[in-house]
Amino acid sequence: MPIDITIPRLGWSMEEGIFVGWHKQDGDAVKPGDVLFSLEGDKAIQEIECLDAGVLRIPPTAPEPGTTVSVGVVVGFIVQPGETIAVDSEAAVVADELVASREGEAPAEPQPRTNAREFGSAGASPSRADLESRTNDTGGQAARGTPRTVAISPRALRVARELDVDWTQLHGSGRTGRVRERDVRAAAAERHLPSAPTRIPISPLRREIANRLSVSVQSAVPVTLTTTADATHLVRLRTQFRSAEADSPGTAIGYTEFFVKLCAAALRQHPLLNSKWNDDAIVLHHEIHIGIAVDTDAGLLVPVIRNVPELSLRQIAIQSRDLIARARERRLRPEELQGGTFTVTNLGAFGIDAFTPVINPPQCAVLGIGRIARQPAIVDDHIEPRDQVTLSLTFDHRIVDGAPAARFLQSLVTIIENPGKWLTGSSDVPL
Repeated sequence: MPIDITIPRLGWSMEEGIFVGWHKQDGDAVKPGDVLFSLEGDKAIQEIECLDAGVLRIPPTAPEPGTTVSVGVVVGFIVQPGETIAVDSEAAVVADELVASREGEAPAEPQPRTNAREFGSAGASPSRADLESRTNDTGGQAARGTPRTVAISPRALRVARELDVDWTQLHGSGRTGRVRERDVRAAAAERHLPSAPTRIPISPLRREIANRLSVSVQSAVPVTLTTTADATHLVRLRTQFRSAEADSPGTAIGYTEFFVKLCAAALRQHPLLNSKWNDDAIVLHHEIHIGIAVDTDAGLLVPVIRNVPELSLRQIAIQSRDLIARARERRLRPEELQGGTFTVTNLGAFGIDAFTPVINPPQCAVLGIGRIARQPAIVDDHIEPRDQVTLSLTFDHRIVDGAPAARFLQSLVTIIENPGKWLTGSSDVPL
């Protein structure tokens, strides 16, 4: 009998995801290991593989790209040669029922059930064209006095309710006449309705970020300390690297990579900042794995660079570039977002001086880096221009008191003001 293809659970807390799109076509022969479709979960887009061999059948009721789908929903079938499938049109309104139930309204009436046997083919499954033709025949039923059944996408349904549009009277431009968001908005524009506020659906990633931030605030006792470091020597060192990189494209090392490396040196001196809180103990990590906050179109992600003290600046830069690129493409593996012991977030590129970074649970601390700005400073009783950077350290007061956290910042300032000393012996330091 046909094998259902369902939406899998990508994480223990996942209840729904966003259907990205099919990698195979209806009627394609598939085997175990073939990628069937992509699904966006809480943090990344993952490719869902086939578990059985056979022929892929994608019903007209399958979700369109961008549709929110619940875990366990059937989106397709694997059949064997000669097998038939019964296309249950109730699946067409599953998403609508989900939306209606959440908003306290009754779901739309399902379309009449259509069975493969009705097409007169006892030995083969109906084609997509046959099914669409059968679905579109509801117009003929309406001409004979039977009410016309209209399908609508979940997003279009939400917009129709917001704009007070009677979508049951619309002729949709989607597959099998399905009403889409643009059909609803076009109908509203014809009535010259005022523009309604835009509603942005909460994506699984945005919800996961919100949950983690809530856990951070509720479970920790955050305190932020701010100080300024003289980054003049760091800027000069970065300039030397830029000169060396002129003949070696693709080896650029940014300020974030410098701060990641220098933070690891400070954490070795102050291991309490490289720890986490457990119910019965403070756990000190012997390895230093530093997460770097990455801004993406979907939201903030924090991939982790592991064993930072063992890496050269160029190795850190190579890993950082790769992680950032794949974070923005939503191609990170779940394990690349886990296991961090400290986090660095840099808003200097946006002209920000100081801010209050949020601890990434269950870590003890996070360092916020502001812009490096040329400012007048007093040096040996003389005023001269110096490159200054503001550092903002947020730490969990349950683990660390103010004085030890301040000493960590003091050490980090000293390291930043004399960076060459802490990179001596590294093969990537320009001489």
